[in-house]
Amino acid sequence: MKEDNVTCAHACRNTCAMLSQALRDESEMVRFYEKLRTECDYPDVHDMLQELMEARSRSVLLINQKLNELRARAEILDGVISSFNSEGS
Repeated sequence: MKEDNVTCAHACRNTCAMLSQALRDESEMVRFYEKLRTECDYPDVHDMLQELMEARSRSVLLINQKLNELRARAEILDGVISSFNSEGS
């Protein structure tokens, strides 16, 4: 993904479209590095690709954690709002 293509709609609810795209992109890069690593016989390059895979995997975990936090926060807020709506009925 190129930086020029990154725009936020600012209309997300329960998630973030940009983080979801980043998660897809990072996951794709992990798979790409895995494929390169399986094809490569050179030890130094193999090790470097392993490091890149680990770094991208940490990014995937971090992004996924943030997306889960956003979903949980939205569910809590929905519960609070619905409790006020049900009391007024």
